Amino acid sequence: MKKITRRQALGIGTGASIALGLSACSSSSAPAPAASGASGSPGASGAPLSIPTGGIDEVYEGRRIQITLGAAGHHGMPMPNIKIDGKELHLMGNADGSWVTVVNHYESFPDPVAAARAAIRDLQGAELAPFTLPKEAPQL
Repeated sequence: MKKITRRQALGIGTGASIALGLSACSSSSAPAPAASGASGSPGASGAPLSIPTGGIDEVYEGRRIQITLGAAGHHGMPMPNIKIDGKELHLMGNADGSWVTVVNHYESFPDPVAAARAAIRDLQGAELAPFTLPKEAPQL
């Protein structure tokens, strides 16, 4: 009868461990059920936004947040317009459906409401400076 060598046993054990680890990783990377869907207009990735048709008007930490759906953005999807105390907060949609603002550009948020609230927290009572894009590129 042929015996199994230590090298073969080690190879079989390593292969089984890798297969078990990969199966655990693939089952835990399934998308969360909440990520698929609220009703509303489509967001940056085509997923629906949770903004009602009439918009959102709320007070958060003493600051007024107004969110309405504006005209179509770069890809034909309606973009939310956010105003904090009447001043526009520039909002950008990421390809994965998350949102960033000019106040906290290095942090992503799941929806425009969360982005506006985070901007208010980061402003710490300061006024929102106007954000305007230049009409033309400067001539060099």
